[in-house]
Amino acid sequence: MPIKWGMTDQVVNQGVKALVYSEYGMGKTVLCSTAPYPLILSAEAGLLSIRKIKPAIPFIRIDNIDDLTEAHRWIVGSKEADRFRTICLDSLSEIGEVILAHALTQVKDPRQAYGELIEKLSMVIRAFRDLQGKHVYFSAKMEPIKDDMTGQVKYGPSIPGKKMGPLVPYFFDETFCLRLGRLQNGETYRYLQTQPDLQYGAKDRSGNLDAVEKPDLTHIFNKILSS
Repeated sequence: MPIKWGMTDQVVNQGVKALVYSEYGMGKTVLCSTAPYPLILSAEAGLLSIRKIKPAIPFIRIDNIDDLTEAHRWIVGSKEADRFRTICLDSLSEIGEVILAHALTQVKDPRQAYGELIEKLSMVIRAFRDLQGKHVYFSAKMEPIKDDMTGQVKYGPSIPGKKMGPLVPYFFDETFCLRLGRLQNGETYRYLQTQPDLQYGAKDRSGNLDAVEKPDLTHIFNKILSS
């Protein structure tokens, strides 16, 4: 097998791949509308929040794993898909539920179904994460995750099964938490936390982001790719 050479200064050509998680109603779907030339792969019934955004954003409805596979095939192989610069998977939490529900109908032992969930969802993440020349935004719900070794509870992405949630951030260079802040006058605002603390997991391997950033994916992607 031949050696597969690459150059580190060419990594930016692969696009930014980012995971954003938050609690319900924080605006993960709305965040799709801030990405450059987005296409939404929607596994949630949450598009109502962006129905008034102009111009309207194209989306592909995802009801099962076959829909997701076909969408990936179209994105990779269709010239029509070239016009989209960002692929938004909304959300990994729901896609995980779809995979698990199907797996539970195929096996007698639920433990086998959770094993299939880990295998198939990992394949889905890698397939979209490794898309060349496109940004990919993955959203996820949020849940408290307990470290079995230390007993510490930290918030992270919510994925069915005890193992998959803590594993998911390892697939990404960029993992953010979409949070709500409050000004001294009582007004609230949303922001992206890009660095970890004792309560929330996050990371920015580009080193170009501030610890707190405005929830605008075009701004975020441009900043990550800046020299």
